[in-house]
Amino acid sequence: MKTVLKTAAPVAALAASLLAAFPLTASLAQGSPAPFTVEETGRGYTSLQAAVDAIGDGQGTIAIAPGNHRQCAVQTAGEIAYMALVPGEAVFDAVTCEGKAALVLRGRGAQVSGLVFQNMNVRDFNGAGIRLEHGNLTVAQSWFRDSQQGILTADDTRAQLVVDRSTFTRLGTCEGAGGCAHSIYTGSLGQVRITRSRFEQGRGGHYAKVRSARVDIAGCSFDDSGGRATNYMIDLPAGASGQISNNWFVQGRDKENYSAFIAVAAESRDFSSAGLVVAGNNARFAPGVDRTSVFVADWSGEVRQIEGNVLGRNLTRYELR
Repeated sequence: MKTVLKTAAPVAALAASLLAAFPLTASLAQGSPAPFTVEETGRGYTSLQAAVDAIGDGQGTIAIAPGNHRQCAVQTAGEIAYMALVPGEAVFDAVTCEGKAALVLRGRGAQVSGLVFQNMNVRDFNGAGIRLEHGNLTVAQSWFRDSQQGILTADDTRAQLVVDRSTFTRLGTCEGAGGCAHSIYTGSLGQVRITRSRFEQGRGGHYAKVRSARVDIAGCSFDDSGGRATNYMIDLPAGASGQISNNWFVQGRDKENYSAFIAVAAESRDFSSAGLVVAGNNARFAPGVDRTSVFVADWSGEVRQIEGNVLGRNLTRYELR
């Protein structure tokens, strides 16, 4: 049985629309010696923050030239799209704003496409590529690597986070006194959608920890074979409805906690999990790993729709905790 995530098509269409903007921005930015060009005015800036401030409370697109950009920015208003002219070649490296992230977002909304975020480390062990504090965020075809966190959000129950076709590599840590960092860690958002993305080689914590009433995770790969001291692949600590479908999971050898692949309501039951569907996934252990584990560990007692999954040897389908 193959279950198709119903919300995936709109997400894919939105991501495609973001990428389609590149030919429009390229002609403007290539004519500018500055690395950051506001598409609507054609004006270039040497500082990303200056480009963000130029858009202000309005709506605009910043075209970002290839290169290693040791800069960061804080968006406090407006709706801004941050677009790499060449996907994968515009790199934000090691510099954070407010001790938080390369992009600190608390405007009305933001879109990010084609960017690379790497080496984000701060004193409280929450260094991220993106820190979302308010508003909606869509991330498409972007890379997060070698940092404490990839994407970290605050609580905003009206906000939606969409992540599509992105890669999360060598992220996470449990070194901080305040708890673990993760590849994606969201506060209480209205909805979280993660599609067609890859998580790999975690360095602690969970790959996706989501506190949201609604979660849709589809068509992703969670490759923990090269992970170190990792925990769950997907953690829904407050419960959630929605779907976890058509994903590929491999649990590696070096685990801090190997008791489950997916954990539901392990910390609280803020949201009902009765509407959660876990279907059409493929899960197994990495070659040479000889242990037992549970595919879905449920503290809520509400998860009933676990169907059509292909599970490897020594992997139990469901366990009520």
